[in-house]
Amino acid sequence: MGYIMNLRKKIGTDPIIMVGARVLIFNEHDELLMQHRIDNSCWGLAGGSMELGETLEEVALREMYEETGLTAHHLKLFAIFSGKEFYYQYPHGDEVYIVSTAYICTDYSGVLRCDPEEVKDLQFFHLDALPEHISPPDVVVIREYLGKLNEEGG
Repeated sequence: MGYIMNLRKKIGTDPIIMVGARVLIFNEHDELLMQHRIDNSCWGLAGGSMELGETLEEVALREMYEETGLTAHHLKLFAIFSGKEFYYQYPHGDEVYIVSTAYICTDYSGVLRCDPEEVKDLQFFHLDALPEHISPPDVVVIREYLGKLNEEGG
């Protein structure tokens, strides 16, 4: 997160627009991988902010690998999120309006491994038994996914 950290040195905690990507990672049992985040002690999706020159798909691939140890072989674009629901204030005071592209990944390899600077734990959850205390921006994404799943009858 070099770009955002450098920007923060100049502007402090004032609100910024932060562009990034997140990934809904599913195993063969259709369980969703979630990470217990260190920064806000909530459960969330793998993802993070864009570095200069990256594409959104590159962000998703990089963050997925860094935070979970898994390498995506294929990502499917799910949705793009922005707006008032994506205002977030981190526990240390930084304020952001997030613009995030969400991808779905079911084709990956690797062994689950937590990034010790960002992740306390990684677990797969059944969609009807998600953990409490989900990171606010991820709640919106998961809710949208569940809504589309229900529309499709699945």
